[in-house]
Amino acid sequence: MSSDYLTLASSNENLNDNSKETHVKQSSADLVAKARTFIPGGVNSATRNIGAPFSFSAAKGSHVTDWEGRNYIDYHAAFGAILLGHSDDRVNDAVVNSLSGADLMGLGVSELEVECARLVAKLIPSVDMSIITMSGTEATMQAVRLARAVTGRKYVIKFQGCFHGWHDAVARNVITPADRIYKLDPLSAGILDDALNSTLVAEFNDLGSVEELFSSYPEQIACIILEPVPHNVGTLLPDQSFLEGLRNLTAREGSLLIFDEVITGFRHAPGGYQELCGVTPDLTTFGKGMANGFAVAGLGGRRDLMMRFSSAGGDVNLAGTFNGNPTSMAAAITTMEIVSNPKIGHHVHTSALGERMRAGLTEITRRHSIPTIVAGVGSVFVCYFMEGEAKGYRDLLRNNSTAYALFHRRMTDSGFLMYPMALKRNHISGAHTEEDIDRTLEAADNVLAVMAKDGSLN
Repeated sequence: MSSDYLTLASSNENLNDNSKETHVKQSSADLVAKARTFIPGGVNSATRNIGAPFSFSAAKGSHVTDWEGRNYIDYHAAFGAILLGHSDDRVNDAVVNSLSGADLMGLGVSELEVECARLVAKLIPSVDMSIITMSGTEATMQAVRLARAVTGRKYVIKFQGCFHGWHDAVARNVITPADRIYKLDPLSAGILDDALNSTLVAEFNDLGSVEELFSSYPEQIACIILEPVPHNVGTLLPDQSFLEGLRNLTAREGSLLIFDEVITGFRHAPGGYQELCGVTPDLTTFGKGMANGFAVAGLGGRRDLMMRFSSAGGDVNLAGTFNGNPTSMAAAITTMEIVSNPKIGHHVHTSALGERMRAGLTEITRRHSIPTIVAGVGSVFVCYFMEGEAKGYRDLLRNNSTAYALFHRRMTDSGFLMYPMALKRNHISGAHTEEDIDRTLEAADNVLAVMAKDGSLN
């Protein structure tokens, strides 16, 4: 039987090799058509369906190559999951080494899991203990569930424009049209009204809107969850007084403060944005760039809160077959070690490039008399097509969404991959160079000059 099995495995391997040859020869249009036969819409996440380029065949450093062989400087970076650069040799080597030992056991704990948890606790100010999940959605789901268990309360406060994953408790009011702002705006059909209505919506950088909800629902609010920098609508920078006000308010009212640092964590500092702002939440979710493209996320916080999980004998269920798997742990450990090593200077490098990009875009848009706000922090940049300031979601209603998306589309068509949808940020990785930034600015100058002349900004 063993011999038959090996023969069959070898035959399948040869079949796979032949299939690869067939894939290489077909066009991206053929690939998309085949995908739509077996996958709804042809993609496994709706936000991947952006039109051309339809598929990618290679990625290395700051560059990606599409199915037809066209090269792009990548600022999409898998929605920010690529922190160091695509296919980083240091991370890949660690993953390969992890495969030389045990694979997924599903029982007990591995040395890699312990080391990962130790680094998370060392780097993130709010974390005494942590758990590992496979996605940011799972992490925020656990955070909300834990907050409700600890407080015995029903309601959650989120902010208009912030995205915390696609689970029912928070799946509402992200990029909301003006006529539904603060009203019920679910992300999906099939969610019970009870789940949606148990989450309340406030305005970012408006402490009064939060205090009003606490007054309307006395001793009923379990937690506030927020992106400390709402990157899911580009970049809204928080007022220090706002973050401090949330910390004081939740402490006074017996609620928990949750920072969703799935995007900001590790990207802006080794300890996330809380390291920069000095405000320490009760719980922190993290992930995205934590393992440079490998699937991992997590939740951490105070020891007394984390001990409520069933793994420690508590009453909040903790489960997940692939949590803490060796490849994800090896990638996460290596990535965290790299971004926290001052000799490497990851954040110094990416922040300098981010400032170079933001300054360049500011100069270009002013020279072409284009009303814009060039925003961002660290390695993130975004160009809103509007005047005034961008402090909260209400301000973003003035953004020229059509011009915003068109700018990204024309930049992508010019060989600079940017997500062609309004209010989406761009990311600089550790593999980007000054030459990459300067080439991008040259292309942006050309694109914006044409847009200023052809009426696209109207």
